[in-house]
Amino acid sequence: MSKYYYRPLVQTGSERPQGALPLAGGICWFTTVELLERNKPSVFVPASRLPDDVLARLTEARKEICGLTFETPRLMGILNVTPDSFSDGGRFNGAARSLLHAKDMVAAGADIIDVGGESTRPGAVEVPSEAEIARTAPVIQALRGILDVPISIDTRKAAVAEAAYDAGANMVNDVSGFTFDTALGPFCASNDLPVFVMHSQGEPETMQNNPIYENVIFDVYDFLEARVDALVAAGIARERIVIDPGIGFGKKIEHNLSLMSNLSIFHGLGCAILLGVSRKGFIRTIGGGEEPSARMPGSVALALAGVSQGVQLLRVHDVFETKQALQLWLAVIKGNLQ
Repeated sequence: MSKYYYRPLVQTGSERPQGALPLAGGICWFTTVELLERNKPSVFVPASRLPDDVLARLTEARKEICGLTFETPRLMGILNVTPDSFSDGGRFNGAARSLLHAKDMVAAGADIIDVGGESTRPGAVEVPSEAEIARTAPVIQALRGILDVPISIDTRKAAVAEAAYDAGANMVNDVSGFTFDTALGPFCASNDLPVFVMHSQGEPETMQNNPIYENVIFDVYDFLEARVDALVAAGIARERIVIDPGIGFGKKIEHNLSLMSNLSIFHGLGCAILLGVSRKGFIRTIGGGEEPSARMPGSVALALAGVSQGVQLLRVHDVFETKQALQLWLAVIKGNLQ
């Protein structure tokens, strides 16, 4: 039996033709959808011809998570408390520096702070749970005392998530898509925690060793669909699941570009979408910037490419610059300052 995938042809602008439909209840809209199947030519169909259940997932506004609504894009500020992160390893792994940086990101416009104690850069080795907890839990506890925004723990491990939750974390962000530790999903379900579910191929240590896909768009979609279904079955409501296509995780440059060009297909899963492209290596390959900190302009360009396809959340290092770009983009799209 054929499986269909639906990619809205996303448009923006305050003036919409009759029959235009909102994309996930946000600022973008569409009138036409590309209907896709594996190994067959695609066809374009009016959105009005789609099945009701498909239209509902493509158009319905995503429910708020931890008090955050998604009429316009939200920013997740990255706080790495690791000595070996690819972009800022060691800069913020002291408690005082971590707190100051988190406060600066919130002041610059971050809606969520994502705390990570295990580097998942290409080639990174696994960190024991005890070390990861020692790095993250004290920082989260201190942050909870000074910040009102939601705090996410970036981990693959249930023990780390539990310690983070006890310290004040509100969300769990798992780069393995909840496949690394089978106890993590049930823990999140039992504590009603929103989750971020990312696609990756392989472990961080080996994931860039010649990743291969039959069709990266469909393969990533199918993985995320299966993980969302599994988490729903475990007791996590779909509206509390955010999906992430995992740009740069077990993907060559052509895979990353293909996913970036087709992000709107993932709205068909009925979940909010998180995009993490900040300072990724393929920015250097295309646009230069040997040092990760020099890739801010490319990161912002990719962020705007994502929100133009309806992405609801952006995981970023450069909060102020991304927020400024978003504010200008939104003003142009709306044609006013409201």
